[in-house]
Amino acid sequence: MHLSLGLPQFFCVYKKALSLTLYFIYLRNKQHLISLILCVCVSAIFNSMSLVLGRIIGDVVDQFTPSVTMSVTYNSHNTVFSGHELKPNLITSKPHVEIGGLDMRSSYTIILTDPDAPSPSDPYLREHLHWMVTDIPGTTDATFGREIVSYEIPKPVIGIHRYVFLLFKQKARQSVRTPVSRDQFNTRVFSQENELGLPVAAVYFNAQRENAARRR
Repeated sequence: MHLSLGLPQFFCVYKKALSLTLYFIYLRNKQHLISLILCVCVSAIFNSMSLVLGRIIGDVVDQFTPSVTMSVTYNSHNTVFSGHELKPNLITSKPHVEIGGLDMRSSYTIILTDPDAPSPSDPYLREHLHWMVTDIPGTTDATFGREIVSYEIPKPVIGIHRYVFLLFKQKARQSVRTPVSRDQFNTRVFSQENELGLPVAAVYFNAQRENAARRR
């Protein structure tokens, strides 16, 4: 038996087949999208917990609700995850920091600070400021901003130090003043003086002297 389809019937069958194919693609992508959203949510929860457990909340800033994404990467493949340790030889170059946000009209400030200077047991220099970039447009990265404090390589001498990246949303461009000193920098006071409010994102890593890590 031979089946023959006229042109209208052919297009009708083709349309149904295409619709069915697109529907299955939609279902598959929907599952991927749901999985992606779940992964992002779980990652955000773990990051918030790490900030509390690592006493970043308390020692450096007050409790806040993250509202903007921020990713920090050293040497193109060493991503910073809160509470994880990075060896000093991996953090000698300036990190690549990407931020989210709604649009490029918003401006952000990135701060990198060490609340454990010169040692965790006696942090009388708390905090030590390692880096500051202001006027970063949303949805871009730190290279688009204005570096007002150059990157100083973290060199922990005694104990395990926490190095904290904080992201603040500015009220306007060129509204953040250059801090007076790196030593005894206070994130809370600086934020108040420059009307930055609470952070919109934060992440930190631990580091210690290389030979100290080998002895552990």
